Amino acid sequence: MTGSGGFCPECGDAVAERPEPRPGAPRADSDALCDRCYFDEFDFIDAPERVQVSVCGRCGAVHRGNRWVDVGAVDYTDIAIDAVSEALSVHIDADDVEWGVEPEQVDETTIRMHCTFSGIVRETLLEEELIVPVRIAKEVCDRCGRIAGGYYASIVQVRADGREPSDEEAAEAIEIAESYVAGKEADGDREAFITEIDTDDDAGPTIKLSTNKLGQAVANRITDRFGGTVDDHPTLVTEDSDGNEVYRVTFVARLPKYTAGDVVDPGDGEGPVLVRSAHNNLTGRRLTTGDPYEASGDGDGLPTVDPIGHRRDAVETTVVTVEDEHSIQLLDPDTYEAKTVARPDFVDSDAETVPVLKDGGDVYIIPEKT
Repeated sequence: MTGSGGFCPECGDAVAERPEPRPGAPRADSDALCDRCYFDEFDFIDAPERVQVSVCGRCGAVHRGNRWVDVGAVDYTDIAIDAVSEALSVHIDADDVEWGVEPEQVDETTIRMHCTFSGIVRETLLEEELIVPVRIAKEVCDRCGRIAGGYYASIVQVRADGREPSDEEAAEAIEIAESYVAGKEADGDREAFITEIDTDDDAGPTIKLSTNKLGQAVANRITDRFGGTVDDHPTLVTEDSDGNEVYRVTFVARLPKYTAGDVVDPGDGEGPVLVRSAHNNLTGRRLTTGDPYEASGDGDGLPTVDPIGHRRDAVETTVVTVEDEHSIQLLDPDTYEAKTVARPDFVDSDAETVPVLKDGGDVYIIPEKT
């Protein structure tokens, strides 16, 4: 503590000694004032007469600066408290500041905030109370406006090669899209949303999304799950304010020709195959022997015919007798005649019935698991 000496330039009274400022920092002009004159010009709290907060009436986002922000507020009172906290400022000379607020709901869109403050300035305890009205202005944020207007930038069509996607595939593809978009929303991406999901087309579901990046990511994740390919087809729709071309892109997530559980004939004379997976490679199990089967590719261009059927089409039939390790006699499920067929290694010699699938006059035993 060193003596600043001198007298107050306002009233002429002697001025008490003031602490030296930090090294390199200039001494404040107010240090020259005595306490009485200093407090005559002192504003402990700087507060606006009222605060207005724009809140989206649909999603609850708050407009701050030039953007909308998801604040996760429980109700408008939480939003009002946050807004007042940002609008108020305490004098820089105040130490040990404490403050509290008590909201008073005047009506649906007006909250009166009763604020109390205390702090130490020049070793003097100051206390102040003030009321700040907060008005909640309901608007519609950019995101909700786009959703309400049916805006979309990309389309994901879930299709299959030479067939219709199964109900299970369609439902899981939609779940993949919804889960991924929900994750982006949870991460704070306000540009991410699903505009519409159309399940009326027998060819497969169609999903409209808010951005091309989102459409690409969803299509990739669907084919990552099921296999297949993604094709994109951009369409010029407009130009932005800077003259840049804006494209809407349709992504076709085309699933493989075959699915787990399909029974197909590779045409190699060794009998049909129960498909385990068509993801990258076509893999499965021979129904004549039980041996594993694998062919490179995703099903396109392989020496196959149309699927013979599906394991869900299998019916139970009676085992007449096990002839040897390679043959077994069954009742034909249609004619009930005894018929000798190939016995694959997955058939239990003690089995009394087995599930079978017919292809013309041929009967094939289906394993319980692929």
